[in-house]
Amino acid sequence: MEENFIYHHCAPARGIPTGQNQECRHGTVVEEIEGRKKIVLVGSPNVGKSVIFSHLTGRYVTVSNYPGTTVEVTRGKGIIANREVGIIDTPGMYSLVPITEEERVARDILLEERPNVVVQVIDAKNMERMLHLTPQLIESDVPVLLDLNLMDEAENSGMSIDLDVLRKELGIPVVATVAVENKGLGHLKENILKYKKGKGKKLFYGNVLESSLQRIEELLAGKYNISKRAIALLLLQGDSKIHAVVQKQERGHEAIRKIVEETKREYSDPINYVITIRRQEIINGLVEKATVQVKPALRDFKESLSGLMMHPVTGLPLLLLVIYVMYEFVGVFGAQIAVDFFEKTLFREYINPFVTRIVTSIVPWGVIQDLFVNQYGIITLGVRYAIAIILPIVTTFFIAFSIIEDTGYLPRLAMLIDRIFKKIGLNGRAVIPVVLGFSCDTMATIVTRTLETRRERVITSFLLSLAIPCSAQMGVILALLSGHPMGLWLFIGVLAMVFLLVGLLAARIIPGESPIFYMEIPPLRWPKISNVLTKTYTRVGWYFKEVLPLFILASILIWAGRLTGLFDLLINGLSYPTRWIGLPKEAATAFLYGFFRRDFGAAGLYDLKNAGILHGTALVVSVVTMALFMPCIAQFAITIKERGWKIALGMAAFIFPFAFFVGYSLNLLLHGLGVAL
Repeated sequence: MEENFIYHHCAPARGIPTGQNQECRHGTVVEEIEGRKKIVLVGSPNVGKSVIFSHLTGRYVTVSNYPGTTVEVTRGKGIIANREVGIIDTPGMYSLVPITEEERVARDILLEERPNVVVQVIDAKNMERMLHLTPQLIESDVPVLLDLNLMDEAENSGMSIDLDVLRKELGIPVVATVAVENKGLGHLKENILKYKKGKGKKLFYGNVLESSLQRIEELLAGKYNISKRAIALLLLQGDSKIHAVVQKQERGHEAIRKIVEETKREYSDPINYVITIRRQEIINGLVEKATVQVKPALRDFKESLSGLMMHPVTGLPLLLLVIYVMYEFVGVFGAQIAVDFFEKTLFREYINPFVTRIVTSIVPWGVIQDLFVNQYGIITLGVRYAIAIILPIVTTFFIAFSIIEDTGYLPRLAMLIDRIFKKIGLNGRAVIPVVLGFSCDTMATIVTRTLETRRERVITSFLLSLAIPCSAQMGVILALLSGHPMGLWLFIGVLAMVFLLVGLLAARIIPGESPIFYMEIPPLRWPKISNVLTKTYTRVGWYFKEVLPLFILASILIWAGRLTGLFDLLINGLSYPTRWIGLPKEAATAFLYGFFRRDFGAAGLYDLKNAGILHGTALVVSVVTMALFMPCIAQFAITIKERGWKIALGMAAFIFPFAFFVGYSLNLLLHGLGVAL
């Protein structure tokens, strides 16, 4: 079965686009951990696997306090008692019968890697739900160690958990940790190091199922990486991939298929449901034995606030408050104070004049001078945009976003908007790529892999390309609208309306099933300063590696375009729809910039505002149109990779005219109503 379970995923640190983690590339860490004791971390999303991974490896992985960000598998090396080991952090999974793509990846990695120890990390206060995976791992005959993480939350809720009862009833080692506070991790390492595989206790599913399991096991002659009992259970539960593997290996696969069909006829409910209910009954009994409510669970302030965040009546005002605080921090401090210093003082008064003097004194040819300095030079335009205008804004945005991540607000936002998202063919789980889109749309498009259905992935990719401005562009937009609160709320309202209306239309047109929504809600926590600073540092580092070169490349392409006349030709073409929506012809240049990068185009509008060319209604119209404008080259390329050429080109063909149509309608409406901005 080797060829059926071969995955060599290498994932970025959370919050960094794929491919940017220099420590984890195919051919490096993957090979380096081979031959060493191998530890695989598994469990539901949002239980602290990545925090534990970070502690075990000593290598930083951005810890986002919401599920869905470990799209692939992160690998690293760690030292336990002076012994080097390999650590693998898998995506979140609830069961060995996968529903989402990330569960499929996690299951197949678990089967392929042949780990020495599988550490199942669970949320201690939600054992009834989390322990469902444990008997499946035991029945698979993999070496399981159970880690009850978030023990502080369980204790705060009044629970007392008897670890000895769990050890006895499950037949596997059990430890308790509070990973974010580094509690119990030494004991976890000790248990990993001295782990000796025993016989975990297997469940009894009733006479009919046990008879079928035995008959199937007797017919399985092939070699599998998990027990034959686990293979038989997966066959009875209708796992299509396991069926394909068995059909390929077993001569008696037809007899196995008949046993599965016969067993199905014995039950009025699907066998997967029967097995799940039986497991849950046994788990509930185990939890009842192992836990005692030593004191009434007190509803503290954080728990009350958590409920308010998810309630339809109170959740929306709290969301608006979060947006307002972000605006004050990013839009006022980052986009006004910091940008004014870097752009107006540092670059315009010192760096640009100095560099221009140096270049013109060394290079006698005007054409070459224009490549580096003057209006569209690499330094005076590209580097200035990237460092003086965009960098202060994205840095403050990354700080704010990291704080929101660390508190656990995002899953609560997902619960709040789930009802609305269902109207547009999505569910609350889609909030993960949507919110990540406000950091980087390219990264968010990759993260759509975590969504359950193809329909969801297509709709979300489309909405990311159309109505979700990335952090850099959003930051510049906040700077453009600083001092115009009415313009800001108008901008937010138009984009929200476009997001919902276009999403509603897409949900009606694109065929497919509506997904089921489930999500773990982590505890609300005060953000950890070290986490926030490290996340921000990591993301700013990504910005310098990825975005700065693109700004320089854009400057070179603009220089070449002006030299050949192509640039002027394209600007003339764009000037028609630009003037049609009530903007000055100079705005066409900014829209052309926006094709290279959305934030590059927004920075062009920023220059026009500073020059006094763009203001009032035209400013708001330009910002709305730019936000809806074509996805940048990087996002377009990723959309092609993830969704295919036809879908990517279809999205672009809709977005380009639609952006200008919305701009035209908004301009007409504001002038018609006599609204002064």
